Amino acid sequence: MEQMTILLVDDEERLLSTTKKLFDKIGIEALTANSGREALELLQSREVDVIFLDIKMPGMDGIETLQRIKKSHPLTEVIILTGHATMETAVEGLKLGAQDYLIKPVSMKDFLKKAEEAFEKVTLQKQKIRSARMAEADGGQDELR
Repeated sequence: MEQMTILLVDDEERLLSTTKKLFDKIGIEALTANSGREALELLQSREVDVIFLDIKMPGMDGIETLQRIKKSHPLTEVIILTGHATMETAVEGLKLGAQDYLIKPVSMKDFLKKAEEAFEKVTLQKQKIRSARMAEADGGQDELR
């Protein structure tokens, strides 16, 4: 069984450190980034399954970060986090490929539930891709015989 890797992206340092400690404590690798730009840089060197992404951040906001993540890492699931809940932002995020939307403050139970749901989806997609590649490779072998 693959282990889930989570990326927490938020400009609130306390939320990052507290949530990271809780995920680490239960055996889930949690990485952190203080900005959208930092998250994108980290994604160049690390594979991440699930991203919890704050919408309101200085510099590159969560919507722009989400667009860039989905363009370069389409299988990575993104869950939007915000303390500034508006239906408009939620709908925009979902249209751009976010899997879900959570309103801060978020309980660890909710974080974990959403992370597990997103990881299940990622794992299923990766399995489908592997199966398709194996079938394609097997099909190519049959033609050689």
